[in-house]
Amino acid sequence: MAGVKGLTKGGPRRGLFVVTILTGSFLLFLVQPMVARMALPRLGGAPNVWNSAMLVYQALLLAGYAYAHLLGRLSLGRQAMVHLSVLVLAGLTLPVGLADIPMPKGWPEALWVPILLGISVGPVFFAVSAQAPLMQRWFAADPGAGAPWALYAASNLGSFAGLLAYPLAAEPMLSLREQSLAWSIGFGVLIMLVAVAAISRRHLSPVAGGPAGASREVETPGPGARRIVLWLALAAVPSGLMLSTTTHLTTDIFAMPLLWVIPLGLYLLSFVVAFADRRGAAMAVAGIAPVVVLFAGSYAMLSNGSGTLWVAGGACLMLFSIATALHKRLYDLRPGPARLTQFYLVMSAGGALGGMFTALIAPLVFDWAWEHPLLVVAAALLMPLDPLLRWRSGEGIELGMARLALLLLLAFAGFLGWQLDQHALRPEEGLSAVLLTVFLVGTGVMVMAWRAAFVLVLAIAMVAQGGIWTIRATLAGERTRSYFGIYTVRDASNGTLRTLAHGTTLHGEQSLEPGRSREALTYYGPTSGVALALSEVPRLEGAGARVGVVGLGTGSLACRSLPGQQWTFFEIDPVILSFSTEGSFTFLRDCTPSARIVLGDARLELARMPARAFDVLVIDAFSSDAIPVHLLTREALQVYVRALSPQGLLLLHISNRYIDLAPVVGANAAAVGLGALSRLDSPADSERYTPSRWIALSRDPRVLQQLAQGSPETPWGPLDERAARAWTDDYASILPYVRWGRLTGNP
Repeated sequence: MAGVKGLTKGGPRRGLFVVTILTGSFLLFLVQPMVARMALPRLGGAPNVWNSAMLVYQALLLAGYAYAHLLGRLSLGRQAMVHLSVLVLAGLTLPVGLADIPMPKGWPEALWVPILLGISVGPVFFAVSAQAPLMQRWFAADPGAGAPWALYAASNLGSFAGLLAYPLAAEPMLSLREQSLAWSIGFGVLIMLVAVAAISRRHLSPVAGGPAGASREVETPGPGARRIVLWLALAAVPSGLMLSTTTHLTTDIFAMPLLWVIPLGLYLLSFVVAFADRRGAAMAVAGIAPVVVLFAGSYAMLSNGSGTLWVAGGACLMLFSIATALHKRLYDLRPGPARLTQFYLVMSAGGALGGMFTALIAPLVFDWAWEHPLLVVAAALLMPLDPLLRWRSGEGIELGMARLALLLLLAFAGFLGWQLDQHALRPEEGLSAVLLTVFLVGTGVMVMAWRAAFVLVLAIAMVAQGGIWTIRATLAGERTRSYFGIYTVRDASNGTLRTLAHGTTLHGEQSLEPGRSREALTYYGPTSGVALALSEVPRLEGAGARVGVVGLGTGSLACRSLPGQQWTFFEIDPVILSFSTEGSFTFLRDCTPSARIVLGDARLELARMPARAFDVLVIDAFSSDAIPVHLLTREALQVYVRALSPQGLLLLHISNRYIDLAPVVGANAAAVGLGALSRLDSPADSERYTPSRWIALSRDPRVLQQLAQGSPETPWGPLDERAARAWTDDYASILPYVRWGRLTGNP
């Protein structure tokens, strides 16, 4: 009892509450990617699954904050009893895992997936999400404890740690089963910490006829509707910008693995800075934020892969600056501690609104990531503007400088119009872009005292630094957007070639020259692994071979078909299919008009098909620059093997800029009992064909031997690379296979 008495005496025990909040937030951001990773094999890799998961998390977070707000009406003793009971009941659902319940007949997946995820992780997520605002309220209930706001910074520090811990430690080191067990142990530790925190506040509980601990808080007038709307806006813009920055970078600037972690991490760190007790860092970041917005925001409309690592870094710096500036303003507008849970509830609602706008509404409304520049402009309208140059020493000086800035802006607008008409301003023109940026930033700094002029300069800068080409692509109808990505169909200026790009990644081309429309280009040229293998199929599998292709793209592979063969294409995105059926690309119509098309996640669809349905299976599925992980695990290979005849041939396309997938395929093939050959193609005609790497696998070694013998002038080689551990549905990590030299610009 001496230890318990020590906790209930001698001050507010700030360290205890910091550790409790850090632990809960760490667990919260560890369980999100863990459950999403669990869902991949069962629900597929469709983005709407991830969107559904995000909606579930946001809804549960809102529910947790609302629960904490309502619970605050009780005495501290009753709050502790209720919350500990909720934590224990939620713990009965552990270990974390997907609920083993079938989808009811006739239910749409858009409704079923959120319900399944909610049932699976909802109880523990709800209980943990509530503990951060509750712990702050319990901490502030002691009159000697001081302000609780720094504990919110600790909460986001824990979230940041959890976010980084999953891809850097949990996923590479532990299987999903081990991750779930470790998380369950952490949940038990959290319950004990909450119990100890409750005991430390026992002296504030009501005594015979005395007031409740909650009643010691000074009641303050509730915030007005205008203040609540401002709280919502200040929370929504950074939340939406965090997601839009991820979309903008991975789609159009610099597609690299793990990039999604960086914006989310910076977003969480902005809370740490903005809500810290020491205000120096928050004031410094908020002070330079307008300049950062002028500089990096000018590239917010850049598209078509014209960006560099520096532009990506600038976008991340801008996100951090904007989020810190707006969250600092949110902190400055905070209410008294008595309104703490209401404040956090409104903040959570604002974050959910921003996320819904970017993740759900924008893909339906826009053909490109237009939400990104719109949110940057919204941030410029909301952030504090403290002019770096003071023109207010006299009315005449102020008026003169205003006129000078306006004249400069009008002169630049005229110059910009002329340059755009001459097609001269392109983002890749290094020196011109630098000089243009310096001029625009200087002009923006001069007019920072006038918000309308500041926002106008920012808008002009966006158009000048590549935005005009983004606008033209939209006006020309070159782009199509779905939940699966942003696609650009564009004809070359000489009218001889049509391309399909998914963000920065080329997904196929078709010649528009007379008589050449059936030629397979890019990764499917005559010396590519897939072309060599398909040409040998009649000899290996017979004249009437059944060929399945996962990933339609432009349909280039259709023209590698031979008479008598039966072809089936698996495609997850109806938009991609529409490119082939509505005439943008004619490979499918011209070469395999009778081919069967199966819409849906290929792994799930193949698992539903009869065994031995194909003689050849080609896996050519890409999401931007990466093959979805759940299509490369050992269990995925087993699905493919089941779908193939005993002498069947499996072809995997693993061309990739940032991830070396060969060791993974080698280890998985060995685990499943498949032989493997590799073909790295570096075509001489780089204008028409693209370097590619294809892997051929089969249970029958004679098939691979005959394949290798069939093309001695373009040889296949053995696949000798082996990962230390095979990828499974229970374990997969891309971190050891990232080509870090590519990320830093090294060859």
